Amino acid sequence: MPTEERILKRSLVAILLVSMLGIGFGILSGSFAILFDGVFSLVDAAMTVLSLFVARLITRATLANGLPERLHRRFSMGFWHLEPMVLTLNATILLAVTLYAIFSAVMSLLDGGRVMEFGPAMVYAAVVVTISAAMGWYEHRANRHIQSDFVRMDVHGWIMAGGVTLSLLIAFAIGFSLQDTAHVWLLPYIDPLVLLLVGLVLLPVPIGTLRRAVSEVLLITPDDLLQKVEQVADTILESEGFSAHRAYVARAGRGTQIELYFIVPPDQPPRRLEDWDALRDRIGAAIGGDPRHRWLTIAFTTDPDRAN
Repeated sequence: MPTEERILKRSLVAILLVSMLGIGFGILSGSFAILFDGVFSLVDAAMTVLSLFVARLITRATLANGLPERLHRRFSMGFWHLEPMVLTLNATILLAVTLYAIFSAVMSLLDGGRVMEFGPAMVYAAVVVTISAAMGWYEHRANRHIQSDFVRMDVHGWIMAGGVTLSLLIAFAIGFSLQDTAHVWLLPYIDPLVLLLVGLVLLPVPIGTLRRAVSEVLLITPDDLLQKVEQVADTILESEGFSAHRAYVARAGRGTQIELYFIVPPDQPPRRLEDWDALRDRIGAAIGGDPRHRWLTIAFTTDPDRAN
């Protein structure tokens, strides 16, 4: 079974190939739409390298002696917080590139468009559609077992790239068929129009990623996780006769941070420490999740103020 790191490395090689093809064929054909596709892929490749580095840090931090002692002491809370930060940076850069492409396309349309060679453009589009479909299928199958946010985002990226490039192929084929016809006057407008449509289609992708990543950077409480933790806490409350509970949860990439406090009535009989530990284990098992990527604190107190 391929690991997250191996999948991202293979994806990086494919992205670099697509990027070089896009920049090369964009210059050869005179198509800004293809050039934008190549630059977009180049930015994506740079972000994949950063994602790969962060994924390796997170994985090594969960292993015994996986990190140097000095690094482990400096980041004793782990590296989960880096994941949404990388996604925020990635989405911000892609959003800026996309907005620039839309602006450029509008200006080109107002200036009368630009002339391009449709033959090389069609070759590029056909090759990239094939690569995107193959990589998207491969990563989707592999991620069924890995369940990585980085890989899932990469799959979405390949699906979007394939869909956008397929639309380029269709548009260039239409332009190629219009040569030597009465509609030849439309040819200069095809490339900026395609660039505008591609930019508008891609725009929601970085916006959605940025919205989710920023919420994790700000440690905004995820409703689904809070609801699950509170359901478990309510069950324990009823079975153990506790007075109340307080739950504090956050999600940062693949990592979850959970603090759960139970208010114990002062008149309850004392328990052995082993009994409290066994109860903690029961609560942790009920909450679930990968223990390697979960920071779980469970405390018991008779003073409600200590839980606020």
